[in-house]
Amino acid sequence: MAKLTVAEARALRVGPNFQLADVDPASTPGLSGDVDGAYHDFDATLSELQEKLYANGRAGNADAGSVLLVLQGMDTAGKGGIVRHVVGETMDLQGVHVQAFGRPTEEEAAHDFLWRFEPHLPKPGQVAVFDRSHYEDVLVQRVKQMAPPEEIERRYGAIVEFEAVLAARGTKIIKVMPHISREFQAENLRERVENPAKHWKYNPSDVDDRKLWSQYMAAYQIAMTRTSTDEAPWYCVPSDNKKYCRTVVKTLLADALESLGLSWPEADFDPEVELERIANS
Repeated sequence: MAKLTVAEARALRVGPNFQLADVDPASTPGLSGDVDGAYHDFDATLSELQEKLYANGRAGNADAGSVLLVLQGMDTAGKGGIVRHVVGETMDLQGVHVQAFGRPTEEEAAHDFLWRFEPHLPKPGQVAVFDRSHYEDVLVQRVKQMAPPEEIERRYGAIVEFEAVLAARGTKIIKVMPHISREFQAENLRERVENPAKHWKYNPSDVDDRKLWSQYMAAYQIAMTRTSTDEAPWYCVPSDNKKYCRTVVKTLLADALESLGLSWPEADFDPEVELERIANS
């Protein structure tokens, strides 16, 4: 039977000796057997653990903790698919906040780059998902030279500090780069152009970014190795097989939720009294 264990998912963590060029986007490391056999392994666990987190938040448990899932990858890497198929199909969306970040507004650009992310951080009992994130400011802005080199350099340290503070508040941080090949991206873009139902997903500027592929890969290499910490680790997940990537993300989310060590909140009523009242109603 196909299986992907927590330990094997954790093995995709970016460490000090990590080299993005060594990761084969078409590979499925740690997976024994076909991905279809492992895809739903953590569904029930993930659903129960997230409901337990949400229940603690609803009960006012300030120590419930929270989870932040950061998804940062090239266009068509499958970030939206993770939100739709992993988060949308296994979690109670009442306890989830999903935020996609685009180009900063004029007001946002007038503040420090981290300012616009603060309002979207997860509250106790909540899972927050960033579809693109604060890493845009050391990836896109580095590649397109939208900020001076010294400012980009400052931002790596600011991000590490920002995430350390968040982790100290009780938030489990998972940062995932769904890593696809340039060839696979071309297939995805071609499909979006050929299928009228997917035209809304297509942006002609994505083709312009493809010309900067090597620069983007270099920027990801620097950003991930500089900011992957014990409190906020990066995971580089091969994603030409999108179902494999989603399986890894499910596994990492279940692991993070399990580490919170939550139990169901105690009732603020007497169950036996309430059962009698129901029977007599």
